[in-house]
Amino acid sequence: MGSHGFIKTHKWNNTIGAFINIEASGSGGADLVCQSGPGSWPSRIYAQTAKYPMANSVAQDMFGIIPGDTDYRIFAEDIANIPGLDIIFVLGGYFYHTSYDTLENLFPGSIQARGENLFNLVKAFTNSSMLLKESDASSKAVQDGIDDQRAIFFDYLTWFMVFYPRNLSLILHSLPVAVFLLAPLFLNFPNITFMSWFLTVLDLLKGMLLHAFCVILAIVIPAMAAGLRLLFTKNAMNWFAHPYLAFLMFVPTSLVGLFLPRIIWGLSEQSHFWGAFGLYSLITLAYMLAGLSGGFLTFFISMSILLGRSISSISRKQWSLQSPKSLFGYVIPMIPCILYCLYYGGFLIQFLIEKMGMMGSLPKPYGYFVPDVIVGAVVGLVVGWCFGPLAPIASRWLAKTSILQGFLQITVVALAISSQIFPYSTGAPKRVVLQHTFVTDANSIVESNYGFSVVDANSLEFLFNNAPEAAKWLKDNSKLSFKEKYLSDRSSWVALYPVPFLFSGSLKFPAQTEEIRKHYQHFPQLIVQKTLSNNGNRRVHLELSLGSLLEIWTTSLNITGPLSNWSFADYTLSAPQTVSGGPPSYICRLSGKSYENWSFWLEANSSEPLRIDVAVLDQYLVDSTKELKSLFPSWADMTVFTTFFSTYHL
Repeated sequence: MGSHGFIKTHKWNNTIGAFINIEASGSGGADLVCQSGPGSWPSRIYAQTAKYPMANSVAQDMFGIIPGDTDYRIFAEDIANIPGLDIIFVLGGYFYHTSYDTLENLFPGSIQARGENLFNLVKAFTNSSMLLKESDASSKAVQDGIDDQRAIFFDYLTWFMVFYPRNLSLILHSLPVAVFLLAPLFLNFPNITFMSWFLTVLDLLKGMLLHAFCVILAIVIPAMAAGLRLLFTKNAMNWFAHPYLAFLMFVPTSLVGLFLPRIIWGLSEQSHFWGAFGLYSLITLAYMLAGLSGGFLTFFISMSILLGRSISSISRKQWSLQSPKSLFGYVIPMIPCILYCLYYGGFLIQFLIEKMGMMGSLPKPYGYFVPDVIVGAVVGLVVGWCFGPLAPIASRWLAKTSILQGFLQITVVALAISSQIFPYSTGAPKRVVLQHTFVTDANSIVESNYGFSVVDANSLEFLFNNAPEAAKWLKDNSKLSFKEKYLSDRSSWVALYPVPFLFSGSLKFPAQTEEIRKHYQHFPQLIVQKTLSNNGNRRVHLELSLGSLLEIWTTSLNITGPLSNWSFADYTLSAPQTVSGGPPSYICRLSGKSYENWSFWLEANSSEPLRIDVAVLDQYLVDSTKELKSLFPSWADMTVFTTFFSTYHL
């Protein structure tokens, strides 16, 4: 809201030549450049000047998939076309937006590293010849035919940056495919015949299918193991506070999937190697043709295994085929690639595990399985890209029944251990949302209730089973039964929009009504000022008074009916939303000072009434709500607020 207001209304909005958007989705770690543009020069400057670089162009490919948004979109895409960087703290997500997000839990050195990077970046930006005012940037882009939207960049273990432009990537990323297409000729030289060429191509295609099947099984088997585990345990996400459990459970099963096809499907080492090389080459080509920037990883892998194969072939002239020394000749040249894959893959898994605590409570019964299956599949994917390049050669020693049985035994032990470990701790808390709602009509209270929701796979039943004191308090010291009708739909959570889309299975319980009057005498109220009619259209002028509330966070309007225009957002209606399967509605969030009234108008294109739900989120808590909050264990981080809800028909 702030960035949109600035870029649309502030007097400085046409003086910006570049921007750096500083974000956080965690409490520290290395800063990740996850978006850069328009053009490639912001990422080029970052690559040249960052003291502690962490950037990855594949993050920009993934950003549209991952739920979330930043102010980068306003400055660089939607409203303006200003070049800039989006830099985010991505680790420490356990504490993000919780009461544990304190200075004590800030990753040591994070702010210092960010400050040094920003200091260098700001100096480099201001001295860059590419720095233009926003008003001049568009015309220069047209004149120069700018720009390289998809430069390739990534850091290597935060030691240094690798950067190359799109036109160079078109050449580099085509090389593996060219080598693969010429491989049948090399392998049959000098006795090249059509039949020998055809049979070699057939073997290479079989090798490609074999390796693809290996990688797919490396992903599918741990995902299946994750789902099966939940059939015999009572808690999901046991790995949440203990990430090592995810590695212990899913890495061995993934290795089983990676090497099992080599036992079943006998194929020569040469065919498997060139098939694997061809698969990575084609993935690199697909990334390039799609205009994406993530192909550097498979390019790195394909060229590394080609180098390893070449050195291994030379070493075999001195040692036998079965000698481990020939394996070392293959692995040693691949160490830089393997280290990068482990670094990037480990970072991805840790980031994902932390985010599973806020991914949303998906509907039962399948929603319960989703986080475990996702983590199992991603661990398998990482194992596939870390150890998959080794599979063509290492299968000679590892693709044995006894070794795979050992991996399975490790998995069984890990599954048994994980089922005994509690998913949460104060270092990895469960997020719980508690809303004390007062339904008002004018200045009277119609109803009061406590609403509860969670944002991960372990439901409210899990929460109350492990917080018996809170459960008894809600039921006046009697046992809480989930067979009773306590369900609450998303429409009652509109004050927190758009967060309620993460909720399912919310519950509500009756609460006291009069305690709030000791603090507030007047409640929010919507007042009709006048109504104007013209050619079947009605324009209703309204004033929203926030009463005597003092600690307002935000106000949301949920408007249902024949709304054709409003005075908000430059007279442009937002995209309609559907809440709890109801009719399409338009939701608007207002932010301002508590003592200010809002004057606005709504326009309807028929005589059908407009329904307006007003939800005002206030941070003041009555004593009974504070007492209820205190009854929950420390591993449950409580986000607690008061909502004043009222409905009007116009």
